[in-house]
Amino acid sequence: MSDYHVPVLLKESVDALIIDNDGVYVDVTYGGGGHSQEILKRLSPKGRLIVFDQDGEAEENTLEDERLIFVKANFRHIYRYWRWLDVPKVSGILADLGVSSHQFDVDYRGFSYRFEADLDMRMNEKSALTAALVLNNYEEKDLVSVFSEYGEVRNSKKLARVICDERQQGGIRTTQDLNMILDSVVIGERSKYFSQVYQALRIEVNDEMGSLKEMLEGALRILETHSRLVIISYHSLEDRLAKRFIRSGRVDGVAPKDDFGRSLAEMKNVGKMILPNEEEQKINSRSRSAKMRIGEKI
Repeated sequence: MSDYHVPVLLKESVDALIIDNDGVYVDVTYGGGGHSQEILKRLSPKGRLIVFDQDGEAEENTLEDERLIFVKANFRHIYRYWRWLDVPKVSGILADLGVSSHQFDVDYRGFSYRFEADLDMRMNEKSALTAALVLNNYEEKDLVSVFSEYGEVRNSKKLARVICDERQQGGIRTTQDLNMILDSVVIGERSKYFSQVYQALRIEVNDEMGSLKEMLEGALRILETHSRLVIISYHSLEDRLAKRFIRSGRVDGVAPKDDFGRSLAEMKNVGKMILPNEEEQKINSRSRSAKMRIGEKI
């Protein structure tokens, strides 16, 4: 299981999450089960854990525990499945966002520029949209939006123009095809630039920001009062959204007010943002960009 995905901020996240050993918890990003395994260790025989993952390969690594319920679905559907499962309001929700170590390390999913593969990048392999379809079919202005908004690519206009020119020569199908284009327009550090472009495509293919917004709104509806929401993010877009939601209970960060101007925020921030320590960053390089925020349902 540790070979599939190395959990980030494992102790810190579960310490912040568990407030009732008998409660119902949700891990919306099961992955390799690292966080879920630790949560189950902390729960009593009465406790329950619902886990979400849309990746079929994650489902194959499901922990064998009668207290665990695996839901093969995008976490954006958290409220709908909570109602379907007919369980009490939950004591805590954990979200370790981004891509699992396994998805980055295998050479056939197209998530990494390090391997030659089809430009897929789907977390749910039954979805229709792939990175190749984005690159070969989106209009130039839409490609600019994807690269600038989701990857903060500084020369997104130039990149989009070159992609539109190159795809007329036979299409962009593999990571090697894309890498050759990126090498022709790269600015700054190559690895950082490539990572930004691949991140942007991955977010677009999987509608990650839309899914995150829906999950947060659903999470608010199923959390018990004084329960916890723990979010580990890996890029500024996710972190800004998590920060806004945790301080207000709204994805736009603006809590409503009553007739007297008093805030009607339904969430509050707990403590400071937590970063992996130096030891963890040395052991797990992917933890270096991680930021963890803790919210409490008011």
